[in-house]
Amino acid sequence: MTDELTPRQVADALGVTPRTVQRWIATGRLPATRVGGRRRVSRSSLSAFAGEGVAAPVSAPAARRIRTLLIANRGEVVGRVARTARRLGIRTVGVQAPDDLPPRGVDATLPVASYLDGKALIAAGLQAGADAVHPGYGFLAEDPSFAKAVQDAGLTWVGPPVGAMGAMADKASARRRAASLGIPVVPGYDGNQQDDASLAAEAQRVGYPLLIKPTGGGGGKGIHRVASAAELAETLEAARREAQRAFADDRIMLERYLEGARHIEIQVLFDRQGHGIHLGERDCSPQRRNQKIVEESPAPSVSDGLRAGMAAAALQLARSVAYEGAGTVEFLALEDEFFFLEMNTRLQVEHPVTEAVTGRDLVADQLSVAEGSPLPLEQEAVRLAGHAIEVRVYAEDPDAGFLPATGRVVRLRWPEGHGIRVDTGVAEGDVVTDRYDPMLAKVIASGQNRGEALSRLRGAIAATLILGVRTNLRFLRWLLRQEVVSAGEVRTDTVGQLTPPTTNLDELTLRAAADQLLAQGPFGEGVWGGGWRTNAPAAVRIRVGDQDRTIELVPPPDGSEPPAIAVEGGVAYVDVDGQSEEVRLAMPASVEEAVRHAASAEGRASLVAPMPGRVIAVRAVEGETVSQHAALVVLEAMKMEHAVATPIAGRVSRMLVREGQQVQRGDLLAEVSA
Repeated sequence: MTDELTPRQVADALGVTPRTVQRWIATGRLPATRVGGRRRVSRSSLSAFAGEGVAAPVSAPAARRIRTLLIANRGEVVGRVARTARRLGIRTVGVQAPDDLPPRGVDATLPVASYLDGKALIAAGLQAGADAVHPGYGFLAEDPSFAKAVQDAGLTWVGPPVGAMGAMADKASARRRAASLGIPVVPGYDGNQQDDASLAAEAQRVGYPLLIKPTGGGGGKGIHRVASAAELAETLEAARREAQRAFADDRIMLERYLEGARHIEIQVLFDRQGHGIHLGERDCSPQRRNQKIVEESPAPSVSDGLRAGMAAAALQLARSVAYEGAGTVEFLALEDEFFFLEMNTRLQVEHPVTEAVTGRDLVADQLSVAEGSPLPLEQEAVRLAGHAIEVRVYAEDPDAGFLPATGRVVRLRWPEGHGIRVDTGVAEGDVVTDRYDPMLAKVIASGQNRGEALSRLRGAIAATLILGVRTNLRFLRWLLRQEVVSAGEVRTDTVGQLTPPTTNLDELTLRAAADQLLAQGPFGEGVWGGGWRTNAPAAVRIRVGDQDRTIELVPPPDGSEPPAIAVEGGVAYVDVDGQSEEVRLAMPASVEEAVRHAASAEGRASLVAPMPGRVIAVRAVEGETVSQHAALVVLEAMKMEHAVATPIAGRVSRMLVREGQQVQRGDLLAEVSA
């Protein structure tokens, strides 16, 4: 048996194409010698190379043309996938959970019990005559068992192989794999010892501040920052609880918190023949509580050397698991160093910015790979042109600590124009609940350069109008005007260090709201109707939040521009710099409000729900003595926890909720007497 192998023999041994082997030889990654004018690889070199972690592709179902596609998800990603499928002549089928709105943009919709019910999703696909399943992102998109079940049912999985998904799904295992390949990782702990004592010892070794991260999840969910050892025990409890609820796995890992780092991710794309390329990077550094807010491509202020190093590491990691389809490898970058974070084995939320600068349709690429087609281009053909920036519009209240917000979308206007793209699943009249992710839309702007893209994005966000639900629009408008954003110097901890200004409703805005409320009567269609407007008093009391104000009803100044206002159910929703503010006619205080006010004056505290959600923990019982700032009730909404604490020390005189109970914003939870 000869010790020298041809590129084709090497390709057969590794399960890749000869072209891939030739590329490895040309770049020097795979050592080869010249024998009689041809390149040959020794068996010893092949063994060493394979030992670096180049995996052979896993057998997959035979490729076939996709004619009907089930999109196993909800919200904006359904419309996004369906848009490409329609262009390719593929029929699309969506699904709808009982507590959700029907998906938009699909050809047919079938009911399912839950978006996490894999059996129901597959049954819907078979019922619809689907050839393939696209998982979108979130829910079961990165669940290897769901991917395997899809394939076992005879359907094509539009995603990577089950083995690749399994290798990357466990974040601790993925971190160890990266380290074994020589890819730098953040100092931390990814072992199996999960008891408090072991984790405390490892935390001391890693050093504070540090991050607690769930090993079974991703997307920034369930991550907690711990500043000192004193915070560790309580934070571990919350982290395990969140991880179990979100990912059905309460294991966690520790990583040192890197201050001033950038969050950079590389988009990779592989076909079933082992050919892989990268499509540049995205900067996702503007974050709040580890949730991305703004993403852009290419990354500003990143050196060519750093960019090339991350791209090479991303391709190496993906090849090590025989990856197929679209995926993203995420890194932290600090000065000229980078550290592996995780790999997301799915389409990313922020993929539109990559599409804008590469001219590619990543969903079309996913479908093409799933059908067995080879990639149509080499790495050398990938060119990034221009710049693109995306912002995420969330249903949340920045003035209340970014707590989730709910309500009906009474009025809606998305921006339009050259270089502007909006991906959304929300329409006027829809009700936003606390059951699902709070993202309402992504607004993307592209231009010939970063300055043009940023200018267009500012204009697009300024043109967006959402009334009826509180959002982060006003915050986004402010953030995009900050010098650190203009300069492209945002780090992962920048947004948390900025303090957005508060905006008060001026007299002109309140008067316009009062005029419209009076025109409809204090209860909308009431006994006063529109006739009350004619004989309106010279002044009227209105309520904004929990504050009452008296507004004089005088004509507005000449040339003044009234704000956008929508009135529904006795509430005027007023657009104030992008925020939907609620204005009501002030009614006499209810008995309950009067009792609460009297109780507050007498040294008693009433704890009310700051957001709609589900009670997941009750930490005190009636009669129990509690200290000031003790968390008595923990609420959860949209996979986010919020502890409701008592402002005074005393005795719990009333506990009005239990675990599992659903509450609305403003509901009384408990009372404490000093």
